[in-house]
Amino acid sequence: MAMVNIFRFSNFYLALAVSLVLLSVGSVVVFGLTLGIDFAGGSIMEVQYTESRPSVEDLQALLLNLNLGSLQVQPIAEQNMLFRMEDIGESMHQQVLAILGDKVQELRFESIGPVIGRELTEKTFLTAILSLLVLVSYIAFAFRKVANPVRPWHWPLASLLALVFDLIVPLGVFALFGKLESMELSIPVVVALLTVLGYSINNNIVVFDRVRENVFKNRGVGMEDVMNMSIKQTLSRNVNTSLFTLFPVLAIFFFGGETLRAFSLVLGVGIVSGLYSSILLSPPFLLKMFDKHL
Repeated sequence: MAMVNIFRFSNFYLALAVSLVLLSVGSVVVFGLTLGIDFAGGSIMEVQYTESRPSVEDLQALLLNLNLGSLQVQPIAEQNMLFRMEDIGESMHQQVLAILGDKVQELRFESIGPVIGRELTEKTFLTAILSLLVLVSYIAFAFRKVANPVRPWHWPLASLLALVFDLIVPLGVFALFGKLESMELSIPVVVALLTVLGYSINNNIVVFDRVRENVFKNRGVGMEDVMNMSIKQTLSRNVNTSLFTLFPVLAIFFFGGETLRAFSLVLGVGIVSGLYSSILLSPPFLLKMFDKHL
């Protein structure tokens, strides 16, 4: 029985990946990424009303005379309200609670100064860059002895392509949801992105390692056939792992509450994009690099 040629539509797979990246970049440019208090600094307070919840306009008018900076009031869940304001001290915090009255129950209050926010931004950016370098360097080291038929530097290049795809696509979706549902870029979202990078590189290594094994086991077999064989052997493992990881992430997204919604969104999109990149992006790209060096 003839093996199904996964690479028959490789140009379509690559074109779809490029389109998704362009759409994601466009989403980030158009909608932007709203920085949470972790990075921008400020205070955030969530309260729950025991009776009917006032309107956003009524609450803004109620707190108008306090020096809270650019106050944002957002209704969440059925009875909750989220207040975002400039960094305030404990005395101002208590004044806000006093004005809101005894019909509210405070669920959380967080406050981060602007200096700490800038430091977190710098350290987060540095961590992301170092993570990319470490992951790509590991691929280059692991496949350094494979000189034929695929050049050693092709493996990390294909992996880097997948990592960029798996980083940009979740960010694009997050920017869209950030506009629609007022999601903010926070430390948990960054953790989700870094987790996606690790997940992506793991899927790529599974596929690439099987390709490397089959290259040496099947001398004389064409590279396209070796790639097809390798993906077929690893497909069920990658799909099952991704699905069983995705199910609890979806449960967190729908039922885990507002604080985990952005985290689970980025992680879920990253899992799906990582599955796509490890099967339909990196291998076709690797194959095209091989064809250019025949």
